[in-house]
Amino acid sequence: MSRYFIRLAYDGTAYHGWQIQPNGNSVQEELNKALSLLLREEIGVTGAGRTDAGVHAKMMVAHFDCETQFDAVYLTDKLNRLLPPDIRIFDIKPVHEGAHARFDATSRTYQYFVTTAKPLYNRGYVCRLYQEPDYQLMNEAAAMLFDYEDFTSFSKLHTDVKTNNCRIMKAEWTQLDNETWVFTIRADRFLRNMVRAIVGTLIEVGRHKLTPEGFRRVIEQKDRCKAGSSMPGCALFLTDITYPY
Repeated sequence: MSRYFIRLAYDGTAYHGWQIQPNGNSVQEELNKALSLLLREEIGVTGAGRTDAGVHAKMMVAHFDCETQFDAVYLTDKLNRLLPPDIRIFDIKPVHEGAHARFDATSRTYQYFVTTAKPLYNRGYVCRLYQEPDYQLMNEAAAMLFDYEDFTSFSKLHTDVKTNNCRIMKAEWTQLDNETWVFTIRADRFLRNMVRAIVGTLIEVGRHKLTPEGFRRVIEQKDRCKAGSSMPGCALFLTDITYPY
């Protein structure tokens, strides 16, 4: 039995997230079916994390175990032909048997895109704001994320995680053009719904409905009800995952 890492990207519009769902299509399920068919054995992939319904990935990593010997370049090509057009495989690499796509990852990076213009060609991948927020004030609030580890206030309620602690490495709004901005956040791990909840709360700061110090109090209260609404998933992308090897 050998273990492999597989790197892929996907448009999450048509999926109920990465993880297999009882009543909805998922990226994990599509990948399992394709690999099992091509390798002629039951394959189950383990992802580096979970993306929510409608969220996209420019870079996702997963691992799987397999007894069948195969040519990685050939299998990559066959997978790209077999999988739906909204899932793309970059490559497949052998790794040591203890390597784990989820537990070995040292950081994950997400980006959230917003615009004040009426989106046209990219309307399924950006969130429209109907007034220009104060991005300088939002960055002032975002910098406060570095002072904390417990992000219960931005976590979906009733999840099965053992801790709500995360180490934030980057959190910053940057301008792409006159109308479009992107929020980039990197951490060792993320809680369910965390990025969209953080962005929603920062938008309230940008609209002067919440002060930066109020944003700090939201974090310290460790109460999801105190934070802002979650932003739509269509504008969120998982863009990078790093490993020590």
